[in-house]
Amino acid sequence: MSLLDRLDQELPQLLELRRHLHAHPELSGEEHQTAALVAGELRAAGWRVQEAVGRTGVVAERGPEEGPTVGLRVDMDALPVEERTGLPYASTRQGVMHACGHDLHTCIGLGVARLLGSAEELPCRVRLLFQPAEELAQGAVWMRDAGATDGLDALFGVHVVPNLPAGTVGIRRGCLTAAAGELEIKVQGEGGHGARPHQAVDAIWIAARVITELQQSIARRLDALQPVVISFGKVEGGRAFNVIADRVRLLGTVRCLDVQLHESLPGWIDETVQAICSSGGGSAQVNYRCIAPPVNNNPALTDLMERCAVERLGTDCVVPVEQPSLGAEDFAELLRDVPGTMLRLGVSGSAGCAPLHHCRFQPDEEALEVGVTVLAATLLAWMDERPVR
Repeated sequence: MSLLDRLDQELPQLLELRRHLHAHPELSGEEHQTAALVAGELRAAGWRVQEAVGRTGVVAERGPEEGPTVGLRVDMDALPVEERTGLPYASTRQGVMHACGHDLHTCIGLGVARLLGSAEELPCRVRLLFQPAEELAQGAVWMRDAGATDGLDALFGVHVVPNLPAGTVGIRRGCLTAAAGELEIKVQGEGGHGARPHQAVDAIWIAARVITELQQSIARRLDALQPVVISFGKVEGGRAFNVIADRVRLLGTVRCLDVQLHESLPGWIDETVQAICSSGGGSAQVNYRCIAPPVNNNPALTDLMERCAVERLGTDCVVPVEQPSLGAEDFAELLRDVPGTMLRLGVSGSAGCAPLHHCRFQPDEEALEVGVTVLAATLLAWMDERPVR
């Protein structure tokens, strides 16, 4: 029996593990019980395990202690979302849910570990990275700073997508996800009586203009062939219904596919916001934090993964991803050190699937077997062929 053929034996337990993780989600940076479970499973499968790598991350290795090394990264954290799926194994933690499929990702990593762990020996070293805090776009940096990518020659990753049916995977070379940033704008005005706005500087009015005019400026001052998205998710300001607010705080996110344009956006946003605020008699402080660069899938490694997916699933189940996503993925931080590629894993069932980060997100569990099969086959093929960087 080949290593991949053993998956039928492992699948029932992997599904139980996935449901356990789904019922017991942990937020970014708090994945203590998840990490402990993962470490125990990895040791039982014969892997050398290191815990607390990048805070709550887990790294496991098998094979020769030196020489060519291939890696697989999966993430473990959940989201601050109240689950409304009605599943018998729904989250037991109020306001916390695996609404992005990281419970599936974790069990895919454990499935690969079980298959490769059953080999008497491996021709190359394999390193599994179980990463925390992807949702904060910080866990990859933590693990990289802790040395998790040192010595890696190639790195593979996976993320579920609800727009592809379960049983299929998506493949894309080059840019897969956007560069992303966190934007904070503090609008400063001058308070006053709500009945006499002409004697004050209304920070809420100015903030409303900032929100709307930034969108209009994108359409008229930036290249329409280079998409840019600015979305505000939080607005804070005001003290009473009849008092002109003297300050408003806006929090949002910025997404862009072009690296050079992304680097120029903080300056452009600051200039635009200052002009808007000044025209209303106020001022602003603009703070910008880069969350993650784009994920850029290595062509040679993507070719290898596509070939393995076709061999295991058939041509019809391997779908080209035509357009990159404006979503962000801190897997890109790990690719600063090592070439890699990320697989898109379809999870839509017969009744469809709610979007990522939705309270009714419910992936089809058929995807678990597909993810383990394709990624294990890809790691084995890399060890046989060892594509150059």
